[in-house]
Amino acid sequence: MKRSLLCLTLLAAFAAHAKLPAPPAPTEEAKAKAAEAAAKTAWSAKVDAYKLCVYMDKAASNYFKTAAMTGKSVKPAAAGAPACTDPGPFAYVPPKPAEAAGAHSPAATAVSPPSSQAPAGAATPAKK
Repeated sequence: MKRSLLCLTLLAAFAAHAKLPAPPAPTEEAKAKAAEAAAKTAWSAKVDAYKLCVYMDKAASNYFKTAAMTGKSVKPAAAGAPACTDPGPFAYVPPKPAEAAGAHSPAATAVSPPSSQAPAGAATPAKK
């Protein structure tokens, strides 16, 4: 009984899987939207890192200020730390298609026909 129930379940699963249609191929518009979403996500990560850097600087300056007020001896901050850089507002410039970007080689002027009169290989006489 358990075996037949298991077989029926597997058969139904395979039948349901076989009837699923193939997902549609992404269009150029969908690809462009996905690229823009990826760029916006990367920009958001940069903004988050900038905000974190600003808050860390603020916390460090507050720590040094309160430590100096209480009379604790504190080592100075590292001089080689990079400054926080603001990523600015989001600006997305979609990439040009390969044809518009000039990625392919330019057409050369035809000087000679595409084939020559010389044979591709030397003909070997058949032995008798």
